[in-house]
Amino acid sequence: MGIFNKLFKSEDNGNRNAKNISWIPLTAVNQLDEIVEASKTKTVAIFKHSTRCGISSMVIRQFEGSYDVPQDVADVYYLDLLQFRSISNEIASRFEVFHQSPQLIIFRNGEVVFHTSHGDINSQQVAERV
Repeated sequence: MGIFNKLFKSEDNGNRNAKNISWIPLTAVNQLDEIVEASKTKTVAIFKHSTRCGISSMVIRQFEGSYDVPQDVADVYYLDLLQFRSISNEIASRFEVFHQSPQLIIFRNGEVVFHTSHGDINSQQVAERV
């Protein structure tokens, strides 16, 4: 199981400390209004992550390792799905984006301009939309 544990093991406690990303914790539904408003002046992304899912852990590590978008042109929110599933449900309802995990949702000009999930997530998708 050694290689599978390294690839899929999730020891994520929900605290993100990536060197290239200044994660903004998404912990309240009213932040969705802030995200929509902020996206009118810069790209905003939400990364929905399940801290108990090995695939989600693998995807977020890859995302963090390759992310190089300057903070002044894009904000990246981190949503811990286990703690804040109600926010994910509100995202699905309000923005008509079917819930998946992991999932990346990108906003520009007050609306969702892109979303993807699982192994299709990569940091370049944010860079292409700044």
